[in-house]
Amino acid sequence: MDIKNLITFIHVAELNSFTKTAETLGYSQSTVSFQIKQLETELNVPLFERINHTVVLTEKGRQALDYAHQISKITQELKENMEDKRAVSGHIRLATADSLCGSLLQEDFGDFRERYPEITLKIITAGTEEMFRLMNHNEVDLILTLDNHIYHTEYVIAKEEKVGVHFVAGRGCPLPEKSLLSIEELSREPFVLTERGMSYRRLMDEKLAELSLEIQPILEIGRTDLICTLVEQGVGISFLPDYVTMEAVEKGRMFYLDVEDFEIEVWKQLLYHRDKWVSPQMESVLEYCKNKEFLL
Repeated sequence: MDIKNLITFIHVAELNSFTKTAETLGYSQSTVSFQIKQLETELNVPLFERINHTVVLTEKGRQALDYAHQISKITQELKENMEDKRAVSGHIRLATADSLCGSLLQEDFGDFRERYPEITLKIITAGTEEMFRLMNHNEVDLILTLDNHIYHTEYVIAKEEKVGVHFVAGRGCPLPEKSLLSIEELSREPFVLTERGMSYRRLMDEKLAELSLEIQPILEIGRTDLICTLVEQGVGISFLPDYVTMEAVEKGRMFYLDVEDFEIEVWKQLLYHRDKWVSPQMESVLEYCKNKEFLL
């Protein structure tokens, strides 16, 4: 059995397209079709249903896909272990929330580069749904989410931590620091927020919707450092994770607002697909992410 045919089969199954598979692998579409036909002939089963230009796995195709992932994983591991390398090298792709990038790269990334100079890292910022799409299509190796708690048998949780989130205001804000506020009165204040649909912002909006409320921010921006600056200047209030606001709160530049009956659970989770072989370079990046202060 030709391993190239199995790799092509995996790509067609993940992309649901012979055309996209050909573009991804650098083959002609006829080559992709021939490889799949060759594999179906060898296994003596149809792997895909082809109806009106759509490509869908058959039941036998879904079973074959599990085996193909296992064979691909073992083959990759064999090649890596047979290579005589003096240093760990390779390219790792990590998808994460925009607000985690600063913490991920601060302080000791230089130490990581000194230890693993032949590892290159590509960081892709995305929403949670897009992160999982990328991982399921093997377009990223790891994801670092900031969202509600996610568990699925398809994924391995390498590290997870519950994150505190609060409404915050600058010292010049007229809202009282110690008093218990209702979410109704708070929702009428000017807000500066991250983009709609992104992690903790989405969770806040969903909670507000349950209460038949909605916040219309005066500004939406992905940069949490700029949001903090604007909150400190009194431009508006915001809803942010504690690791973003902790320093400003400790130094008295902003304070947490005590809001009645409004609790949201947010989790940081470092995950990878169960069928992904953890190569030496991927293990190195995993350990780096797990040992970061914001994941302790």
